[in-house]
Amino acid sequence: MIIDLLRHGETELGGGLRGSLDDALTAKGWAQMHAAVAGIQPWDVLVSSPLQRCARFAQSLSEQMGLAVQLEPALQELHFGEWEGRSAADLMLTHEQQLGQFWSDPYGFTPPGGEAVIDFADRVLAAITRLHHQQADKHVLLVTHGGVMRLLLARARSLPREQLLQVEVAHGALCRLEVQADGSLREVR
Repeated sequence: MIIDLLRHGETELGGGLRGSLDDALTAKGWAQMHAAVAGIQPWDVLVSSPLQRCARFAQSLSEQMGLAVQLEPALQELHFGEWEGRSAADLMLTHEQQLGQFWSDPYGFTPPGGEAVIDFADRVLAAITRLHHQQADKHVLLVTHGGVMRLLLARARSLPREQLLQVEVAHGALCRLEVQADGSLREVR
């Protein structure tokens, strides 16, 4: 199975840790996503996070392509708990030590009231496994979030867990992975 991962574009409420907040795309965000998929071969399957910054674009694309959208809650962003909606600069003023722990070892530190990265990884990878079983020989477009893409790219690149947050994924980024027969991931460039 080939999966094209598309990160949502810029959102109305700006940067920071968006997590489970359900804010909409800006006009620039829509343009970023349209630019990313321009000229790409049609996909067989269209899957999206149910959060509107992903799902509304996926729905628009599905209407153009005549392809149904499968909403997958397990492919939502990491829930950041009390840190949701806050920027790193803001958190540096109030939670400097905790933020440093999270950046240096995201698997070892969970934001207060947030989702543990190991649980996030388990749910995302389980969703990819289910998708692979359902769509083994298909070309899938997955409209999702930066954290989901970082996790999958880190796996495909065999990076140590501590390097998860060092994987760069811009708004509107598009990348391709191949899910191998054994379920492992390989980045396709």
